[in-house]
Amino acid sequence: MPDAPLLEVRAIDAYYGDFQALFGVSLTVNAGEVAAVIGANGAGKSTLLKSIAGLMRPKAGEILFDSEPVGAAPAFEVVARGIALVPEGRRLFPSLTVEENLKIGGQSRRAGFWTLARVYELFPVLAERRHLPAPALSGGQQQMCAIARALMSNPRLLLCDEISLGLAPIIVRDIYARLPDIVAEGLSLVIVEQDIAQALQAAAQVYCLQEGRIALQGRARELTRESISAAYFGI
Repeated sequence: MPDAPLLEVRAIDAYYGDFQALFGVSLTVNAGEVAAVIGANGAGKSTLLKSIAGLMRPKAGEILFDSEPVGAAPAFEVVARGIALVPEGRRLFPSLTVEENLKIGGQSRRAGFWTLARVYELFPVLAERRHLPAPALSGGQQQMCAIARALMSNPRLLLCDEISLGLAPIIVRDIYARLPDIVAEGLSLVIVEQDIAQALQAAAQVYCLQEGRIALQGRARELTRESISAAYFGI
């Protein structure tokens, strides 16, 4: 019998007040796998990640992590179970230094590989700037800091919302080049991304959201550009 997925999202609906943002969305992520969620602005990508991370409670459906339900759990409990979110826009604490931001990520005290020394090894520029306030970092460095802060909680599943947003292509390539090192330490990743080329290169599984619904899903190497474009733009 095959192992159960690490993450299983089963037909969830999500709302902002009376506005329905997700319609029966399902997704699975296996241990050690990278899954990408692509789609245009407003497609529901961030809502999906917020639902998994415990920041929103689905109105229908369920979310299982390591075969245990987490869809009704508060965010702090989701982090304690091993799910960490890198939010869109980084959301670093501007009044704190780089190192203080990283230490906040480690407050869950989950045991694991990631320590200050190891995130500095992954992102050496953060070690060089560890005593600077977070706003003194460039956009790319802030994104590295946000990823490192999430890793400090020693998650089993890392949710990354819009890694490439607002960053120069060379910085995006640099950040994506670190992802295999993260996965090599036993993590699974869900990457929300508008850059289709980066998503296809990084992920094994791809899900395309269109107006809150899964419009296309499959193995990245098996999906054609034509099918992705059709699902992405709803044509």
